[in-house]
Amino acid sequence: MPGIQLSMAISNYDHVGDLINGRVRPEGIELTAMELPIEEIFFRMFSFSEWDVSEFSMAKYVSMVGTGTAPFRAIPVFPSRVFRQSAIYIATGAAIKGPEDLAGRRIGVPEWAQTAGIYARAYLQHQCGIRLAEIHWVQGGVNQAGRSEKVDLSLPDGAKIEQVHDRSLNELLLSGDLDGIISAREPAGFLARDPRIARLWPDYRSIEETYYRETRVFPIMHAIVIRNETLSRHAWIAMNLFRAFDEAKNNSLRRLSSIVNSRIAIPWSHEAYDHAREILGDDFWPYGIEANRHTLDAFLQYCGEQGLTQRTVAVEELFPREVSKFFKV
Repeated sequence: MPGIQLSMAISNYDHVGDLINGRVRPEGIELTAMELPIEEIFFRMFSFSEWDVSEFSMAKYVSMVGTGTAPFRAIPVFPSRVFRQSAIYIATGAAIKGPEDLAGRRIGVPEWAQTAGIYARAYLQHQCGIRLAEIHWVQGGVNQAGRSEKVDLSLPDGAKIEQVHDRSLNELLLSGDLDGIISAREPAGFLARDPRIARLWPDYRSIEETYYRETRVFPIMHAIVIRNETLSRHAWIAMNLFRAFDEAKNNSLRRLSSIVNSRIAIPWSHEAYDHAREILGDDFWPYGIEANRHTLDAFLQYCGEQGLTQRTVAVEELFPREVSKFFKV
């Protein structure tokens, strides 16, 4: 008997691949999956809720939950997780040697509500002792002019954001009108190896590993969301999709753990797998609420501190009750 038809938009991930190509099939569901650029997915899902199931920004979702306006519900599947000390770029001519030199500077962000920026600013605030109000924030598109903020903000005391619509942050940095950029996507000048742009921390990996050892926070960038109207008709799809995503992810990790052949075209990828296990433990990419509660609690705290929400949202508000408990045999 055919299952219900659901549409899904997601980026291209190996740990989702078995779900996209049909090797893993969620019970009772037939998926029409589309692999699209992440900014396009977020824009279309935020603006029009075009798909039944979609990858979505964790920060924007939390903001919408906080105001009671979310047209979809997340399941605790997190396809993208990235440490974000690597996301801070500086103008090499701005005499910035360390994070303390960011105080009083003009720093660009594509959106204040970009998840990567929230984690990076939290690091500056909590680990580096920099008040967010000490920085002059500038909002605009990283490589294209005209990007705008999508959610309402209640900025922390003293913090201000200048919006620039006619130039990109990359242009502003190269011209000397910005001192730095915090962005998940690299500025075009950095990718082109323009000597005027560098990372604040070229050796970011060691800083990120130290951050994890000290905080046990593995940043969550994106979640999987399901439209409210779809979920209200078929409450069971939340758990069935969760299980299918989890199976696809576990299949991917088993393949990557093997040294027999090259699953991805990167030398020493098996060594990277072993190193991740050494730092983060055997289950280093967990799905589910309890396995991620510590990171989720930290992120919800950061969202409250940085004005994404006017109150601290509780973890339980993020997910439907159908994925809050698991049966045991």
